[in-house]
Amino acid sequence: MKHISVVAAVIIHEHKILCVRRGPAKYAYISEKWEFPGGKVEEGETKIEALMREIREELHMDISVDAFLTTVQHPYPDFHLTMDTFLCSCADSTLTLTEHTDFKWLDVSELNALDWAAADVPIVEKLLLG
Repeated sequence: MKHISVVAAVIIHEHKILCVRRGPAKYAYISEKWEFPGGKVEEGETKIEALMREIREELHMDISVDAFLTTVQHPYPDFHLTMDTFLCSCADSTLTLTEHTDFKWLDVSELNALDWAAADVPIVEKLLLG
């Protein structure tokens, strides 16, 4: 089975967490699901460099990567995902969606209201536990 390694950002601004929604996809298990933004690490990049680049590309935001949060291992039907997740912050919450269809800034207590991609669920659970 194909293995994909990615990085994800839990971006916090004024005690709110950024959640982004995927657009329609070929596979129902990720189509229009909510996720934490991020993407693949390119050759020669560190995980932190990749995360900062992906957020700049996808959201036109500059972030600070503050701390490692967790690594999620998740088997999807057609690939296995390893997602290294980092706590991040931003000075300015202004963003431009280039790949996602929607976004929300939510309190931790509101995260359960969204329909999350399966790989992001353990991150939500960790955030809810504090």
